[in-house]
Amino acid sequence: MLLSLIEHADGQHRCSWCGSSTEYIHYHDHEWGMPVIDDRRLFEKIILEGFQSGLSWLTILRKREAFREAFTGFDFEKIACFDQAKVTRLLSNVKIVRHRGKITSTINNAKRACELLNQYGSLAAYFWRYEPEKQKRPKKITPEVLAGLTQTAESVALSKDLKKRGFSFVGPTTVYAFMQSVGIVNDHLEGCHAGQRAQAVRSVFKRPF
Repeated sequence: MLLSLIEHADGQHRCSWCGSSTEYIHYHDHEWGMPVIDDRRLFEKIILEGFQSGLSWLTILRKREAFREAFTGFDFEKIACFDQAKVTRLLSNVKIVRHRGKITSTINNAKRACELLNQYGSLAAYFWRYEPEKQKRPKKITPEVLAGLTQTAESVALSKDLKKRGFSFVGPTTVYAFMQSVGIVNDHLEGCHAGQRAQAVRSVFKRPF
């Protein structure tokens, strides 16, 4: 079944994937598709997209504050110093997703993020290099178009480069979900009020490179 627009009680038309959940609606309206330049938030997003694999995003969203507390606000320079004792404590934290592979991957990815920081000056300068050219984007994001946007040439290229640098849990589908969430692409459906807001912000957004 294709996702479409739905009209909520406030009269606003939204992408139907946000459903009726208050948390989801707020995330949809104020975060998803809005350009992100802050390095910690970019690191948080790509890590949480990895944790989301096999789960619903709403599950992760409801645990996000616990994740932030457990992972020092996603300060990747601090996370890079986590030791085995810290891994053990994280595995006993019932407030987060206790998956050893994803926890150790987060520490590994934090170390790799530090390397990106040293090379590019910021994570933002690195990630935004993969924003697709305007002419390569669909003219309209319809339900049919969105259904086919699980990965793109840019997300495949970014995934490949991240893996080459030693990152893990960064497959092309996960990476594209990351690109959608941080506004590197705006995949709100045509007619969605939040998509119009995101596009307005993107039109004046200064790329970090």
